[in-house]
Amino acid sequence: GVRRSAEGWNGQIQHYDGRRWSRVTNDATAFLTRVWGPSATDYFIVGFALYNDGKILRRSFDGSRWNTTTSLAGVELFDIWGNSASDVFAVGTRRTGQGGAILHYDGSSWVTQNDTANVRGVWGSSGTAVFAVGSGIWQFDGSIWRHQVRGTPYLFGVWGSSPSDAFAVGGSGTIMHFDGNEWRSQPSGTSVNLLDVWGTSANDVFAVGSGGTILHYDGSTWIPQVSGTQAALLGVWGSSGSDVYAVGYEGAFLHYNGTGWRAVSL
Repeated sequence: GVRRSAEGWNGQIQHYDGRRWSRVTNDATAFLTRVWGPSATDYFIVGFALYNDGKILRRSFDGSRWNTTTSLAGVELFDIWGNSASDVFAVGTRRTGQGGAILHYDGSSWVTQNDTANVRGVWGSSGTAVFAVGSGIWQFDGSIWRHQVRGTPYLFGVWGSSPSDAFAVGGSGTIMHFDGNEWRSQPSGTSVNLLDVWGTSANDVFAVGSGGTILHYDGSTWIPQVSGTQAALLGVWGSSGSDVYAVGYEGAFLHYNGTGWRAVSL
């Protein structure tokens, strides 16, 4: 997350131990946007310095203490996903709005695989079946990225349950579904920007967005849920369909227990 202070943009990492949330560390130089890790003791965090380049943090525990390494990128980074600790993808955009980049980590270094794609979200079912979304949808087959879908409203998030079941969400209530062959639009029932998507299965998917919007997909219909906030929700993730978190602006931090959403205090 991020907190605006007189000193600048202060990234903040919080950890939940099953009982309470506590601050792990601050990063006074970056806006932290997304975290992914192959284990609880090894994870990557992406973000960017204000009016500057992207930043990638890797935090790993060696048995006695946490170690943090930092890598820089030429674009502002918004999402990260990996197939393993040595097969990780990070995506972002240029502040000028002219393109962006898709980066890949092979266990030793980050390499730019695509330096023109304007992308905000990334997800894959394996290292050879990866989707990146933004001004369209790109697909990686293990060797090259192909611009698969064009002409959609800007897309902010992507998630799937399998190679033949993926969802992408974006501007003006856009929801796209991939069935393994092609992407088709789905009616969302809203016109607000949808900023992230996550689920547990093909019939248990959550999408969040502007104005505190939360939608749930039961396999046939997207149904609005009461969030209790008007703040824009930027991310959603959970450990199961009855343990889901949504976070956003103005310190919005919500938990879903399978029945309803409530605010979480930090």
